[in-house]
Amino acid sequence: MNTRTAVVAATAALCLAAVSCGPSGGDSSHGKDGGRPSSPSSAKPAGDDASSPPPPTSPSTLPAGTGKVLTEAELTEAALATGDVPDYEVTPLQGSQDAGTERAEKQACRPLAAVINGAPEPAATATVFRTVMDGSEEGKDDQSVVTEILTSHPKGGAQQVLRDVRDAVQACAGGFRTSSDEGPSTYSKVDLLDAPRVGEESIAYQVTGNIEGDKVPLVFQLVRRGSTVVTFYVADFVDATPPELPAEVVTAQLAKLP
Repeated sequence: MNTRTAVVAATAALCLAAVSCGPSGGDSSHGKDGGRPSSPSSAKPAGDDASSPPPPTSPSTLPAGTGKVLTEAELTEAALATGDVPDYEVTPLQGSQDAGTERAEKQACRPLAAVINGAPEPAATATVFRTVMDGSEEGKDDQSVVTEILTSHPKGGAQQVLRDVRDAVQACAGGFRTSSDEGPSTYSKVDLLDAPRVGEESIAYQVTGNIEGDKVPLVFQLVRRGSTVVTFYVADFVDATPPELPAEVVTAQLAKLP
């Protein structure tokens, strides 16, 4: 991995685990939509109104989870590992795995800040972090780096996570502000994205942030299976081109969930 790519990976990890991804103080600029081809979550707004809810998934056509609340050991077993996806290397998230401290000024936007913190709400009973990198792109400045977080939730909690995030995407489409131990941050907009029909339900969205004056599109996809939620996160901190989530990573991860 070259130095520039290493910085991207490290910054992505910090964004979800320790520090604010937004600007200190004033409004951030609007970022782009879009991303790399063959992704399950294109950064194209879903429908004419980016704040409209996604079409409902059909439980009869989607695999159902066991509903069991997995322990940390069981989440670790279910998480992706190197070899599960051809060409991809999987490692534990480097650095601190403490949740971030961003707090949304508007209560309605709190679920989005919680996901940025790496701690979807309602609170999980167990959490596992992984970094997934495309080894075939090693040495490239735009090497694919996916952060994934597996969380187990008490009965009904996983459904509540998806419901609250979906509501927040609608309520906060015009952006939101947060405060944290690192200072204030502003996210200029939130766009609902086309989400694939995976898991028992899923949602994908893009939050446009700013890091040191640069536009940074942060793309998230949350997928629920039973009492487990998998949060996938991608961003491009090198040139701020809109990222997409590799479909093969999502497919392989869901296949490992009980």
